[in-house]
Order: sequence, then C-alpha cells, then structure tokens
Amino acid sequence: QARLVESGGGLVQAGGTLRLSCRTSGINFKIYAMNWYRQAPGKQRELVATITSSGSRNYTDSVNGRFTISRDNAWNTVYLQMDSLQPEDTAVYYCNTKAWGNNFWGQGTQVTVSS
Repeated sequence: QARLVESGGGLVQAGGTLRLSCRTSGINFKIYAMNWYRQAPGKQRELVATITSSGSRNYTDSVNGRFTISRDNAWNTVYLQMDSLQPEDTAVYYCNTKAWGNNFWGQGTQVTVSS
C-alpha cells in the first residue's frame, strides 16, 4: 500500500518562499510520475505541477516560473519549491501519484500567504 506524507506548509507573507516535501513509501518511487495538487476554499482541486520518472516537468500557467518541482529517488521524496508566493496561492497542497491503476494522496499541508 502506497503512503504519501507531505510537510513544509505554513504561513508566509506575499513574496515569500516555502518548500514542500512529500515522502513516499510502499511504491517503487523511481518509476512513477509524481504530482502536486492544491485546493483552495470553495474551489476544485487543481493540478499544480508534475514530474515524470525521467525528470520532465510541467506546471500550471499560474505558477510557471515561480514554482519548481523536483524529486530525489534515493529518498523516495518529491519537492515543491515555491517562490514569490502570492495570496492566491493559499490552499491545501496535496502530493499524488497513480500506481497500480489507483490514485494515492497524502493528507495535505496548508499553505497560507498573507498580503
């Protein structure tokens, strides 16, 4: 059974920086693409960034150039470096992967950006 555990959220002022981590277990981490999603109050969950097993990256337009997704296969961990944070980035951030045809999610970590 896959297990994903996020950490690194918090309260930061606009323009600030946070680094989220997602430690995984129970899967052969290096062969799976990893995703970061976020869900703001009253909004649908949205895909923020993806990193494939080969290291290719994709971002939603609103974070492109400010966020960086990376992975460390030795530590079975995926990261999301978030720079130039804005109040509209406030959300619960979730780590996700699809393994054995199933979606697996972490518990989420709250990111709050004050203006």
